[in-house]
Amino acid sequence: MRRTSVRTRTTLAATAVVAVALVVAAVALVLTVRSSLHGAAETTAEHQASVIAEQVDAGRLPAPGEDDDEPDDLVWQVTDAEGRVVAASASLNGGSIPVVDGEEASLRGGEHSYLVVTEDTEADGVVAVAVSLEDVDETTAALGLPLLLGLPLLLLVVAGTTWLVVGRALRPVERIRAEVERISGSSLDRRVPEPAATDEVGRLARTMNAMLARLQDSRHRQEQFVADASHELRSPLASLRQAAEVAQAHPAAMPPGELTGTVLEETVRMQALVDQLLVLTRAGEGRARAPRMEVDLDDLALAEVRRIARPGLAVDGSGIAAGRVLGDPVALGQVVRNLVDNAARHARDRVAVSLSAAAGQVVLAVDDDGPGVPPGERQRVFERFVRLDEARARDAGGSGLGLAIVREVVTGHGGTVEVTDSVLGGARFVVRLPS
Repeated sequence: MRRTSVRTRTTLAATAVVAVALVVAAVALVLTVRSSLHGAAETTAEHQASVIAEQVDAGRLPAPGEDDDEPDDLVWQVTDAEGRVVAASASLNGGSIPVVDGEEASLRGGEHSYLVVTEDTEADGVVAVAVSLEDVDETTAALGLPLLLGLPLLLLVVAGTTWLVVGRALRPVERIRAEVERISGSSLDRRVPEPAATDEVGRLARTMNAMLARLQDSRHRQEQFVADASHELRSPLASLRQAAEVAQAHPAAMPPGELTGTVLEETVRMQALVDQLLVLTRAGEGRARAPRMEVDLDDLALAEVRRIARPGLAVDGSGIAAGRVLGDPVALGQVVRNLVDNAARHARDRVAVSLSAAAGQVVLAVDDDGPGVPPGERQRVFERFVRLDEARARDAGGSGLGLAIVREVVTGHGGTVEVTDSVLGGARFVVRLPS
């Protein structure tokens, strides 16, 4: 049964259920009709027995064997206290009725049985009336024959209809399956056919297409991420190789210690890039498993204000008020650090950090007086490895991952981040987190 198709199993199950229901209904119908006819015959016999008993008690009983007007399917007899037949229906032809009330008996060797009803008389005699059950048997047989012929035909109709309906319902599923089978990792742009109906199959197709769109987008972002990471790593690797080749080919041309300084500088740059890649990967894929605890965001902001303070850069932290959120302290610390470092990197001489809590939110804002972010670039600036033209220099532009990490971590904590114009003249990054 497990190897059969859904279409076959559904057809068999539906046919079996209908068959059981029809058999039960047919048996109940036959028994009900027979019981009703049997009850009607018994009522007729009881009425006749009562009438004859009244005649006997009144002394008006016909003589035995005398012809009467009783129907052929009803016979009667009257016996005295000793059990002798003193009067009987002419149709008995000298026979007798077994005096057993409510039982069925055969009379005169007939094919049909009779229902016997008795009634006592005042002289201790017994009136027995027998009514033929031939009509009951014939009606039951007449009802049973159409049922025996009709039930199999009806089951065939049910099976055929179920087979066609299920096949038609599963046809879109088969088309979806065939299309999914042809989709591979290199053809995620393909989509399964969507039925026009809004039933379960239609919702399945639309859900599957949405999943394919997400997979395609994820693959595209992964390929772009690998390409961008490879491009970023090629620069320090090229610098290391160039320095090593020069030192090997012309040992005297490179001052002492320059090779070591170059190797150390580029290694530190590569390490920072790899660390940020790991942070971004954890933020995007493991945020659900990150530990959540109460974090005083104001403490993190004040620590960063003190860290970047240096001659020539005025850092204003007077707008930092108390603010507590639930989240990963390490990841949130990375958010604050990246925003402050970004502001310090682009500021001319002023940076302001503020924090406030209101309406169930904690709002962190970092302002600088640098060149700002053009309106057309304010969404793209949060993408990975994106650096604006004025910040392309290696010493100023960073790796292009800091703001991408900010967006991933903030989104993972149920918050938002945006960039607007600052009152200082540069950019203002605003992070909103649920408190």
